[in-house]
Formats: sequence, C-alpha cells, structure tokens
Amino acid sequence: MAAPLVFGVLNVTSDSFSDGGKFLDTARAVDHALELVAAGADVIDIGGESTRPGAERVDATLEQKRVLPVIEKLIAQGVAISLDTMRATTAQLGINLGVAYINDVSGGKADSEMFCTVAASKADYIAMHWRGHSNVMNSLSHYDNVSAEVLSELMQQVDLAQSQGIDAGRIVIDPGFGFAKESEHNWQLLREIEVFTKQPHRVLVGVSRKRFLAATVAEGSPVEARDMATHAISVYAATKNAWAVRVHDVAGTVAALKVAAELIGDQHV
Repeated sequence: MAAPLVFGVLNVTSDSFSDGGKFLDTARAVDHALELVAAGADVIDIGGESTRPGAERVDATLEQKRVLPVIEKLIAQGVAISLDTMRATTAQLGINLGVAYINDVSGGKADSEMFCTVAASKADYIAMHWRGHSNVMNSLSHYDNVSAEVLSELMQQVDLAQSQGIDAGRIVIDPGFGFAKESEHNWQLLREIEVFTKQPHRVLVGVSRKRFLAATVAEGSPVEARDMATHAISVYAATKNAWAVRVHDVAGTVAALKVAAELIGDQHV
C-alpha cells in the first residue's frame, strides 16, 4: 500500500463548519500549521473562504487579507502550501509567493481566468467536482448514476484546463465529497472510488469531518467525533490508490495510515 500524501486543513475563516474563527489571527494560524506539519502533514491546505453548505461568499480583498500573510510566513519556513481558492486573482498572489498547489473547489467554473493563471505558473492544479456555490449547491444534488456523472462533469473541466495550457501531469482530481451531494451519493462515490483512481490523474480524497459522517457517531457529538470515521476512509482510500487525503486531524490520520501500511504492506484490498 502506497501511503497517500496528507494535506492538513487550515481554515483562515470565520464560518467554516469545523474550525471557523479559530485561526483568523495570523500568528495563531501559523502556529497551528506548524503543529500539523510536526504531526506529519506533507502539505498545508489554506483557505480564506468557507465553502460549507449555505455559506455566503466573502470578497477577494478579505480572502487575500486572511491567507496571504499566513502563506508568506509558512513558505519562508519551508512548508509546502496548497491554496484553496476559486479566484484567479487570489491564486496568482499565492503563486507569486510560491504555493505548490491551487486547490480550486469549483474546478475552474467559478472564474474563467483560473486555468490561464495556473497554466502560466509551476503550481499543480486540483480540480474538484462542483455544480454551484455553497448557497445553492444543496438544490443541485440530483444524479441517476453519481459516479459516472461526477466523473464526466469533472473530466470536462480537466479537458478545458488542458486546452488552456495546464499539462495533464499537473492536474489532480477530487470527486467533491459533500458538494451538491447527499449522504448516499458520498458513500456511493467512496465505494466506487476506483472509477477515479483508474484515471490518468492523481486523486485527492477530502471527506474530513463532513456532514455525511455524522451518522457514524452519537447524535449531538461535536464534529471532531467524526475523525475516527475520517481515519477509516483515509486508510480505505490509500488501499484504492488515492494520491492524497485532506484532513483536519493529521496525527490520527498519519497513525492510521502507518498501521495500515504495516498490516497490508504492498498488498491491495
């Protein structure tokens, strides 16, 4: 079993569902990121705009004010950064600072300039399946065959990205768990994750603490109680050749992946 990269989540926001408001202070955000790196994170994924269901957008100025000082300080310390943004202007500023990845949850649909911006850089591009912004996405969760439709819609964006100059080897795909998807859709996508990992692009799996995992813990439990379910999915994703997992609890994820590697070795289940 090849261990996936671990992307540690750092939300520099006021309203993210898991940790909104905790890391708005730059110094505190940097400290938390360094804690995640010490726990085993390979990359820190930084976002300044919540994409939880129902969230309203923040303007570009506020998004950039939140994330850029944190990125600058972390890159100065040698930390690999993924910038979670749907805006080409924010992406460009992050690229100027040296981010390694642009993690675009809209897969290029939110900003027509995104592909050209990334194409002119050295950053890799993470394209997520997306049907609409957070305030409308719950109304867009209709599928006849969720895996086939998500893959088709996602690959359309990948083809566009390539047509605008992003080399295929720089593109990562993300099925977009929780975005315009009901619980049954998320579980089906996970059961059929090899539909994605058999594609020629690397796959990132991001399910950490998401709402569909609530059924795995006692009613009324805090979102942190979903971490154990997240660890289980991270191990499962690793056995299905996922390239990376995006998580809040880095230490627990790293431990679970190490145990799985010891038990499974080079075998696949």
